[in-house]
Amino acid sequence: MQIIYHGLQPTEEWRLGVLTRSRMQVSTVTEAAALCILNSGSRREVAHVSHNHPVEEVLTVLNGQAELWLDDERETISSGQSVIIPPGSWHGFRDTGSETLHMQAIFAAPSFEASFEGQPEVMIHWAAAKA
Repeated sequence: MQIIYHGLQPTEEWRLGVLTRSRMQVSTVTEAAALCILNSGSRREVAHVSHNHPVEEVLTVLNGQAELWLDDERETISSGQSVIIPPGSWHGFRDTGSETLHMQAIFAAPSFEASFEGQPEVMIHWAAAKA
């Protein structure tokens, strides 16, 4: 049995103002085979720009409130609510509450892969090292 100590995992700033707390908690790096879990926090003035993933994602608000967009829909979600993001759907969110927004993202893949609107390259994090 493997126990993962999240407090020992370093944080990482992906873009200015977007910080992954406890980094990617579960991924190929921690020997996961089919999913990854990421907790992130972001400053109020920073939006998570429109992007998509090749796999299903579940976004959960752990603390705070966010405006979330999924394709042409926009909704406000807050602590204790989740949204299922279908594969390939353009989505993003921004902090709209009075508290710092903390989100958890669970992906149906052991690494993080995303395409961002207006950027030709695909971002990949925590993929297994190639032999």
